[in-house]
Amino acid sequence: MKAVKNIFPKVPTEIAAFIFVICIIPTIYFFELFVVVPSFYPVWSVWYTVHFTCGTFLMCNITSNFVAIVCTNTSVKGLLLQSKLQPKWHFCSVCESVSPPRSWHCDTCSTCIIRRDHHCMFTGCCIGHYNYRFFLAFAIHLFIATAYATYFNGYFMWDRINFQTPMALLKIVFPLAMVAFGIDVSETQLYLILFLITIMGMLFMVALLIFHTNLIWHGTTTYEKNHKIRDYDLGWRQNFKDVFGENWFLACFLPFAQLKLPGDGITWN
Repeated sequence: MKAVKNIFPKVPTEIAAFIFVICIIPTIYFFELFVVVPSFYPVWSVWYTVHFTCGTFLMCNITSNFVAIVCTNTSVKGLLLQSKLQPKWHFCSVCESVSPPRSWHCDTCSTCIIRRDHHCMFTGCCIGHYNYRFFLAFAIHLFIATAYATYFNGYFMWDRINFQTPMALLKIVFPLAMVAFGIDVSETQLYLILFLITIMGMLFMVALLIFHTNLIWHGTTTYEKNHKIRDYDLGWRQNFKDVFGENWFLACFLPFAQLKLPGDGITWN
């Protein structure tokens, strides 16, 4: 796989989303393991060590897969492609070259992407043939981590918020406004913001995983689903192998394992 030279997004909204992700993930990690979990178990007790190990394992996989997503080049740049059109190949007028099946041009990335699924705002890059498994592994581990954190955060925040007052409801509905306007800048309010971010992250990951699991199950990409193209459905087992490789189990736990994908992203059955 080729590496990307410039991983920083070019669009302002994507830059903001990119910075938010790389800042909020370690913030939540330290909040959970050094604020929330110690409120339940003494530091370095048996159960604290268990949760610390699980949290660190999830953190390593989340960050490693994120790095793999943005650093993996899944474009047609540098590939030796044929110059003549064949069935299902098409000519890209922007790149001024022929493009293989399932490859489409991305205006933001300014190139054609192999087996392009979508352009991810939070990573600032396209999700295609070579980094799709990293994207899914990132989403899986992030869902587990946010669900894990939400469980503990619920008990953690229950004892810190007085739900009997109208102000408590306003703090929950408008948490950032309370801090921005100086109404409540206490530790509890800051903890509440992190708690709500964790919940929203969990719900977003649930929707994302359901959507992409359905895509893989039917052997399609987002573009193909929208255009009702079902030419590459080889059965759910082979469809998952095409994305994760033969050793799909290792792909979920070892982000940088050299797991060869069945196809090259250019020729398709």
